[in-house]
Amino acid sequence: MTNIIIKKWIEPYVLLETAKQHFAMKDYTFDGFSKNTVRAEFLKALEKSDTFGLYMKNVNKFYLFSGSENINLKELYNFSDEDFELIDDMDEPFNLVDMGKAEAGIIQVLAPD
Repeated sequence: MTNIIIKKWIEPYVLLETAKQHFAMKDYTFDGFSKNTVRAEFLKALEKSDTFGLYMKNVNKFYLFSGSENINLKELYNFSDEDFELIDDMDEPFNLVDMGKAEAGIIQVLAPD
Protein backbone atom coordinates (compact mmCIF):
# COMPACT_ATOMS: atom_id res chain seq x y z
CA MET A 1 0.00 0.00 0.00
CA THR A 2 1.43 3.34 -1.04
CA ASN A 3 -0.35 6.65 -0.79
CA ILE A 4 0.67 9.67 -2.84
CA ILE A 5 0.92 13.18 -1.44
CA ILE A 6 0.64 15.84 -4.15
CA LYS A 7 2.78 18.82 -3.14
CA LYS A 8 2.60 20.82 -6.37
CA TRP A 9 -0.41 23.12 -6.71
CA ILE A 10 -2.77 21.90 -9.37
CA GLU A 11 -6.21 23.23 -10.24
CA PRO A 12 -8.76 20.86 -8.59
CA TYR A 13 -10.87 20.85 -11.76
CA VAL A 14 -7.85 19.68 -13.79
CA LEU A 15 -7.00 17.01 -11.21
CA LEU A 16 -10.54 15.61 -11.30
CA GLU A 17 -11.29 15.93 -15.01
CA THR A 18 -7.99 14.35 -16.02
CA ALA A 19 -8.62 11.34 -13.76
CA LYS A 20 -12.25 11.08 -14.98
CA GLN A 21 -10.98 10.65 -18.54
CA HIS A 22 -9.33 7.36 -17.51
CA PHE A 23 -11.37 6.07 -14.56
CA ALA A 24 -15.00 5.83 -13.39
CA MET A 25 -15.67 8.25 -10.49
CA LYS A 26 -17.95 8.36 -7.47
CA ASP A 27 -17.87 11.10 -4.85
CA TYR A 28 -18.64 11.09 -1.13
CA THR A 29 -19.76 14.51 0.18
CA PHE A 30 -19.34 15.32 3.87
CA ASP A 31 -19.67 18.19 6.34
CA GLY A 32 -18.07 18.79 9.72
CA PHE A 33 -20.47 16.42 11.43
CA SER A 34 -20.41 13.57 8.94
CA LYS A 35 -16.74 13.59 7.89
CA ASN A 36 -15.61 10.61 10.00
CA THR A 37 -18.61 8.47 9.04
CA VAL A 38 -18.26 9.29 5.35
CA ARG A 39 -14.50 8.71 5.52
CA ALA A 40 -15.08 5.21 6.95
CA GLU A 41 -17.53 4.45 4.10
CA PHE A 42 -15.01 5.83 1.57
CA LEU A 43 -12.16 3.70 2.98
CA LYS A 44 -14.38 0.61 2.88
CA ALA A 45 -15.09 1.25 -0.83
CA LEU A 46 -11.31 1.49 -1.42
CA GLU A 47 -10.80 -2.11 -0.36
CA LYS A 48 -11.38 -3.28 -3.94
CA SER A 49 -8.12 -3.82 -5.78
CA ASP A 50 -9.11 -1.75 -8.83
CA THR A 51 -9.79 1.48 -6.90
CA PHE A 52 -7.99 4.52 -5.59
CA GLY A 53 -9.20 7.58 -3.75
CA LEU A 54 -8.56 11.29 -4.00
CA TYR A 55 -8.82 13.85 -1.21
CA MET A 56 -8.19 17.51 -2.05
CA LYS A 57 -7.63 20.67 -0.05
CA ASN A 58 -10.70 22.93 0.39
CA VAL A 59 -13.15 20.40 -1.07
CA ASN A 60 -15.61 18.59 1.23
CA LYS A 61 -15.60 15.41 -0.80
CA PHE A 62 -13.73 12.16 -1.09
CA TYR A 63 -13.45 10.86 -4.65
CA LEU A 64 -13.36 7.18 -5.54
CA PHE A 65 -11.97 6.13 -8.92
CA SER A 66 -12.11 2.65 -10.37
CA GLY A 67 -10.74 1.04 -13.48
CA SER A 68 -8.15 -1.38 -14.70
CA GLU A 69 -5.41 1.16 -15.41
CA ASN A 70 -2.69 1.84 -12.85
CA ILE A 71 -2.28 5.48 -11.93
CA ASN A 72 0.96 7.08 -13.06
CA LEU A 73 1.14 10.70 -11.88
CA LYS A 74 4.18 11.52 -13.94
CA GLU A 75 2.38 10.62 -17.14
CA LEU A 76 -1.15 11.63 -16.17
CA TYR A 77 -0.29 15.10 -14.82
CA ASN A 78 3.21 15.65 -16.18
CA PHE A 79 4.62 15.72 -12.62
CA SER A 80 8.27 15.54 -11.66
CA ASP A 81 9.65 13.65 -8.64
CA GLU A 82 9.55 16.89 -6.60
CA ASP A 83 5.80 17.35 -7.18
CA PHE A 84 4.70 14.40 -5.02
CA GLU A 85 5.89 11.99 -2.36
CA LEU A 86 5.02 8.39 -1.57
CA ILE A 87 3.93 7.48 1.95
CA ASP A 88 2.65 4.27 3.57
CA ASP A 89 0.75 5.82 6.51
CA MET A 90 -3.00 5.72 5.76
CA ASP A 91 -3.82 8.80 7.88
CA GLU A 92 -1.01 11.03 6.62
CA PRO A 93 -2.63 12.08 3.30
CA PHE A 94 -5.77 13.20 5.16
CA ASN A 95 -3.78 15.00 7.86
CA LEU A 96 -1.46 16.84 5.46
CA VAL A 97 -4.33 17.98 3.23
CA ASP A 98 -6.39 19.13 6.24
CA MET A 99 -3.41 21.11 7.59
CA GLY A 100 -2.84 22.72 4.18
CA LYS A 101 0.60 21.13 3.82
CA ALA A 102 -0.42 19.16 0.71
CA GLU A 103 -2.66 20.02 -2.21
CA ALA A 104 -4.16 16.54 -2.44
CA GLY A 105 -3.67 12.93 -1.48
CA ILE A 106 -4.23 9.79 -3.51
CA ILE A 107 -5.20 6.93 -1.26
CA GLN A 108 -4.90 3.20 -1.96
CA VAL A 109 -6.00 0.69 0.65
CA LEU A 110 -4.64 -2.42 -1.07
CA ALA A 111 -1.28 -2.79 -2.76
CA PRO A 112 -1.50 -2.70 -6.58
CA ASP A 113 -1.59 -6.16 -8.18
